[in-house]
Amino acid sequence: MPVAVAPAVEAAPAEPAVATDARLAGDEERTRLIVDLSRRITLGAFTLANPYRVVVDLPDVVFALPSEAGREGRGLISAYRFGLFAPGKARLVIDVSSPVKIDKAFVLDPVDGQPARLVVDLTRTDRESFMKSVAAPVRRAEDPPGLRAGLAADGDTRPVIVIDPGHGGIDSGAVNTGAGINEKSVVLDIARALRDKLAATGRYRTVMTRDGDTFVPLGDRVRIARELQAKLFISLHADSLSRRGNDDVRGATVYTLSDKASDAEAQRLADDENRADLIAGLDLSEEPSDVAGILLDLAQRETKNFSAQFARTLGGAVAGAARMHKSPLKSAGFKVLKAPDVPSVLFELGYLSSKRDVDLMTSPEWRANVTSAMVTAIDAYFSAQVAKPAATPISIGSATAGTGGAGANGIQGSGVQAQPAAIRP
Repeated sequence: MPVAVAPAVEAAPAEPAVATDARLAGDEERTRLIVDLSRRITLGAFTLANPYRVVVDLPDVVFALPSEAGREGRGLISAYRFGLFAPGKARLVIDVSSPVKIDKAFVLDPVDGQPARLVVDLTRTDRESFMKSVAAPVRRAEDPPGLRAGLAADGDTRPVIVIDPGHGGIDSGAVNTGAGINEKSVVLDIARALRDKLAATGRYRTVMTRDGDTFVPLGDRVRIARELQAKLFISLHADSLSRRGNDDVRGATVYTLSDKASDAEAQRLADDENRADLIAGLDLSEEPSDVAGILLDLAQRETKNFSAQFARTLGGAVAGAARMHKSPLKSAGFKVLKAPDVPSVLFELGYLSSKRDVDLMTSPEWRANVTSAMVTAIDAYFSAQVAKPAATPISIGSATAGTGGAGANGIQGSGVQAQPAAIRP
């Protein structure tokens, strides 16, 4: 087995362990990562290539490490990150500058007033030896709990809206260390507020891809929307620019899917967002080809048209509640928007690198105004589908797709028939 140590198998205790400090020691030949823990735990470790990484899987751990932990490397380790990878499962992902061997990976018992310590020793090796030891990790995390919870019983024809708070768990997204906030927390709070307002209207069924600080792979976010036959998918994010002199770049932007990015900034953002699975330590070497490749061009074009329609509606509604970017509507190849049969947008609420945007995004008043504007946009989008002619059903594999007739998803209590997409999975 290429796994350096046996994976954790013991049942998780009632209280998670707490990681309180971390440090690096060593040089370019041998480097050690040490993490102080509140108690002893079990672990499993393996390596990944392209780029070179070491992944350490742990049971439920609360990371109370200093904010700067993992940002600067030493020796063979260039950086490391940590967080929840799935419910009850944590992960450390160590970026290494060259091929390495996991020489040791273990946890010391607390002794003489010293805490328990997780120790990972890495030594330099050659690429050929490294590739022989690469392990295949878990292909994806467990499904977020309660995905279908709250969905109505049979006969409820209200449209399903999937709200996708970006990042989560081990993937913190953009970080503003000065303000002590990160993207995954900001967008989760706003997503919850939007969900509650949509639920209060009684017109929609809402599902969150995550409702806690848990990592969800990009493909699973798309899969959730498709399996629930969602009529709309909204992914929430908050960008950041690391270059100096960009403090004045701010405002919200709505993105749709495109094979070619609308500009260099859109391409940069898509590249960053598409790295989420890699950041969390997933092996992307055997990712299946894009599901859109098996669908008829007509079906995918129609979905893109609906996405563009909602993007314009959302941008117009939010403009009255929030500062918009100078180019508020953009497009790029975001993986999370690639459901070929679910109209999808990615909404960048603002920039964590802008102090003014941070002040707004953390303001209860701003959040209330923006989420209310989003509900207005969603209402307008579904109302605009009234009286649209039904599309000719399209057979895709064993499934038949169509807008449907009287049984299509209606907006309960509105007296209108909502048909936001012309195909179904």
